[in-house]
Amino acid sequence: MPLGLNRRKKAPPLVDNEEAAAGGGRRRRGRGGGGGGGGGGAAGPGGGAALRPRLVFHTQLAHGSPTGRVEGFSNVRELYGKIAAAFGIAPAEVMFCTLNTHKVDMEKLLGGQIGLEDFIFAHTRGQRKRVEVFKSEEALGLTITDNGAGYAFIKRIREGSVIARIPVIGVGDVIEAIDGRSLVGARHFEVAKLLKELPRGRSFALHLTEPRRAFDMIAPRGAGGGPGGGTPMGSGRGTLRLRAHGPPTLEEQPSAFEELAVAKVDDLLESYMGIRDSELAATMVELGRDAPDPDALAQALDSQLGDFAFPDEFVFDVWGAIGDAKVGRG
Repeated sequence: MPLGLNRRKKAPPLVDNEEAAAGGGRRRRGRGGGGGGGGGGAAGPGGGAALRPRLVFHTQLAHGSPTGRVEGFSNVRELYGKIAAAFGIAPAEVMFCTLNTHKVDMEKLLGGQIGLEDFIFAHTRGQRKRVEVFKSEEALGLTITDNGAGYAFIKRIREGSVIARIPVIGVGDVIEAIDGRSLVGARHFEVAKLLKELPRGRSFALHLTEPRRAFDMIAPRGAGGGPGGGTPMGSGRGTLRLRAHGPPTLEEQPSAFEELAVAKVDDLLESYMGIRDSELAATMVELGRDAPDPDALAQALDSQLGDFAFPDEFVFDVWGAIGDAKVGRG
């Protein structure tokens, strides 16, 4: 049957308690001491009111600022709004966030999950620049991601590539326009597809905005930073999973299978589509972990992620990668 696809920095404490209305207790995963709902919380002054967690995260602007506190967000776009409100800036000024390091380190990029003890650094808009690029090769050497709120930006520059030979272009730069065509609001896969379709042997103009930087923020260009920079990630107490659609969930740390499967699928996204997106990869793993065959995975992806129009060979490789992760094959 053919595939149907024609289309840390630590700060105390980060979890406060607040009183909820009677019966409003909520069970949490990944934390000791039981959960809500069943009488585990203390009663409020009126009796019958349970305590439910209020997740509070600490944040700074990456180029330097006092420490702020953010809470009550359901997705990345809302988080940017909360950060903007904490520092009195426009939400559109926030380009992306890193966890536990103020550097432009793409290994610490905030995606769909935040550890309960992670410290959030917000990178804001800096210098704008226009760069002429001659496409001498089919592949430019760019890997694109996006911030979930309308900005696609450079996550990786391959060593020795066309873009690597242009020092003014850097990891973290937002791609705002190509040849005057605005890309604000475009998804990463749309930007990557547009760059790929540009004809070889001609020049084009990239309109970029780089993140505002402190003097010690610059990480290596090729990999967008790497392990070892900044404070180690959170302590394993759990993560807040943000979703583009639906409420956030408090979850245990990912299992070894989930970490391996997400990494393998993210690598496939880069190989096939020129993008990296750990949240998209995690969603695909969720959809595919119980799929009995590639066709079942194709149907699940079509129903949830049809806009991507994943090619059949990609879906087959994703199904194989998830299967390899289940048995621990790297």
